[in-house]
Amino acid sequence: MHDNAPARPADAFRQRLLSRKPLLGSFIKTPTVHATEILGDLGFDFVVVDEEHAPFDRGQTELIMLAARAAGTAAIVRVPEIARILGALDDGAAGVLVPHISSAARAREAAAACRYRGGRRGFSNSPRAGRYGGLGIWPHVDRQDAHVSLIAMIEDPEALAEIDTILATEGLDAVFIGRGDLTVALQAESPEAPPVQAAVETICAAAERAGKPVCMMVANAAEAKRYHTIGASTFIVASDQAFMRRAAAESLGSFAKEFAA
Repeated sequence: MHDNAPARPADAFRQRLLSRKPLLGSFIKTPTVHATEILGDLGFDFVVVDEEHAPFDRGQTELIMLAARAAGTAAIVRVPEIARILGALDDGAAGVLVPHISSAARAREAAAACRYRGGRRGFSNSPRAGRYGGLGIWPHVDRQDAHVSLIAMIEDPEALAEIDTILATEGLDAVFIGRGDLTVALQAESPEAPPVQAAVETICAAAERAGKPVCMMVANAAEAKRYHTIGASTFIVASDQAFMRRAAAESLGSFAKEFAA
């Protein structure tokens, strides 16, 4: 028996994130393993299991962690609340996406939930993350602290006033700019409206000062390229449901066109 485990995509994700080289992922909204296996097989760098806005329970999320491992991709979990971080990490998530980090205090709370050393993560090496007891206490602690990614969602206008302090939080790896929530909160016409774009630029500038990556949801490669020029490097495109809807709509449209009277 030894404490070293083979490297897996979940282990490599944090270093790839911090390198700020372009990464591509997609949301998983459907509580089955199949979409994760397909996206991993295609070569997506990561998937985000959306526990905040989709009907996942812990058992379903846990199975998707296994599917991600089998498909060679990293699985991040968008948790609905900080209390759900522990289960996601114990089940083998490469990291967590935490909504509504609107203050430095909330950023510190999320970071503490993710880290053993310097934090308050509850210890157990018995789940998947600890190889079901295969890793000893301190090898497990060191491995998790080295590989788990914490990405804070900046999606509230009040976060902009504390953005530098939020980004300075020890244990916070990256920020995700939630343009949808910012659009609604700012009562803007669209994510392209000037108030939202100003918020995006403010966050990107702060992240550059802090030397931390920026993650964004984008519609396509052209939009990703545009935001890459101001500092974004990790991109989420669509979701399993959106991909299915788009392909189904294209197929339906082609049949309607061919068989039009």
